[in-house]
Amino acid sequence: MSKTQPGSSELRAAFRSCGNGLFMTGVFSLVINLLMLTGPLYMMLVYDRVLTSQSETTLISLSLLIAGLFIIMGLLSSVRSKILVRVGSRINLRLSERVFGAQIKKAASGGARGLDGVRDLQTLREFLSGTGPATLFDAPWTPVYIGVIFLLDPLLGWIATGGAVVLLLIALLNEVVTRRNLAKATRVLAESNEIVADGRNNAEVLSSMHMLPGIYRRWQRLQHAALELQNKASDRSASLSSMSRTLRLMLQSAILGAGAYLAINDVISPGSMIAASLIMGRGLAPIEQAIGSWRHFIAARGAYRRTKQLLDDVPAEEQRTQLPAPRGNLSVEKLFAGIPGKEGNQLILSNISFRLNAGEALAVIGPSASGKSTLARLLVGAWPPDHGQVRLDSADLWQWDRVQLGHYIGYLPQDVELFNGTVFENIARFNEEADDESVVAAAMNAGAHEMILALPDGYNTAVGTGGRLLSGGQRQRIALARALYGDPALVVLDEPNASLDAVGEEALSQTIQRMKARGQTVVVIAHRPSAVTQADKVLVLDGGKVAAFGPKAEVFAALSDRAANGGQAVTADAPKSGAPRIVSQQRRAS
Repeated sequence: MSKTQPGSSELRAAFRSCGNGLFMTGVFSLVINLLMLTGPLYMMLVYDRVLTSQSETTLISLSLLIAGLFIIMGLLSSVRSKILVRVGSRINLRLSERVFGAQIKKAASGGARGLDGVRDLQTLREFLSGTGPATLFDAPWTPVYIGVIFLLDPLLGWIATGGAVVLLLIALLNEVVTRRNLAKATRVLAESNEIVADGRNNAEVLSSMHMLPGIYRRWQRLQHAALELQNKASDRSASLSSMSRTLRLMLQSAILGAGAYLAINDVISPGSMIAASLIMGRGLAPIEQAIGSWRHFIAARGAYRRTKQLLDDVPAEEQRTQLPAPRGNLSVEKLFAGIPGKEGNQLILSNISFRLNAGEALAVIGPSASGKSTLARLLVGAWPPDHGQVRLDSADLWQWDRVQLGHYIGYLPQDVELFNGTVFENIARFNEEADDESVVAAAMNAGAHEMILALPDGYNTAVGTGGRLLSGGQRQRIALARALYGDPALVVLDEPNASLDAVGEEALSQTIQRMKARGQTVVVIAHRPSAVTQADKVLVLDGGKVAAFGPKAEVFAALSDRAANGGQAVTADAPKSGAPRIVSQQRRAS
């Protein structure tokens, strides 16, 4: 199976769901383009029949008939446009949840945030709802119109054919000269959007340390580069569009001139001369329109490809068997991991193995950049491992249904961010069916209930984007309550006391003690000793490898002995009685 099949099949399925609408659009385009011939036919009959017969009755009858046909054509054009609007909306609705989820998952696993899949889907919807598809449906009728001109006279037909070929070459040239610049502009704009997103998330830092001018200049350089690329592409496209419009007008004049010559020589009638000019103008109009709208075609095509690539990179979740609620037994088996999706990926964690029983608390300690936060992401299933397994009650995390697993895992990341909403909504994980009792219980278990009641509107207090209306300690305690919502079997806390004062740290210690009493498994990533007071076991990471693991007292005793021995490692061949195994940093993972 090729790599591109999953995303392609999902997009094809979305378009197939609109098959009836697209079929009717094609049918209406057929009728509309046939009715487009009524204007030239009317002109030819007026010149060749009415003027020669001087019959007012014939003129009135023809005019009424043509007016009726034009009304029908206008109604069909309106219906066709409405169908295309609904096709775009239906495809957007069908893929929006899938694209939204894939974008979030890709960002969570280290993917680029600047490339917005939702915006690409919107670009597709706007293109499908605009004039682009109508132009594509009309384009196949160009040979039909040229064929009608051939019926009037071969010379006029060859003139129209030559004009169509030249316009087609201009369209292909437009593709060549604009595609690369527009693709580069899209990438540069994505990078500039990333700067805006980072600036919004770090507004206080930018303002307080006067970093705004420098960040603005960096953003401005990218904007100018993107605008320069877009302007270059637009200038070239505009020149070619003007050339095509001029050529079409010249061709219409050429058809009139050639038709006049043929009419003088009684080869065709004057009405046929006028009709040929009108038909050629209508036949070449889709090509000219495509050239003028080429930027939109390229944007839609790029959005389609990026959407397909996003769906390829983040395949849809397979239907999983619903497993029994886990007790909380956690086992990590020979875990190797780096940053997902990164080319030339370097391992951050190597050969990590340990086990925890339900109700035990593990403290993960180690120097900076030793892989602690990476381990946290792996334990909650945010990142996939390169090798090895994380098992919850003997089932690999990736065997669980992701929605079901979310109910059994609580996670407090190192960088705490709340979502724009109320305290209640954030604790409830925006579950619309959450009841007051479960939300308050989570807050009380986190020791945040009294703090929340002291807020202006209590649980209904708005937190603002990213929780900016709250202090760092308040955000941390509310995020902890969110992690505890629903009494998950496994709770992973990454630096949970980073923003807490003494009262908050005491509340955190009591929270961990209560979680253990309820049989919940707790993993605490910590730098400060106060976060490990309730730990039963300690895992020491150093350089992405296990330096020590075992009961807390024994690990700390072994580390003290190691320091007393001048930093020499205690290995499995010479352990102290009851001491955990301590692996040297230089030892390579098997």
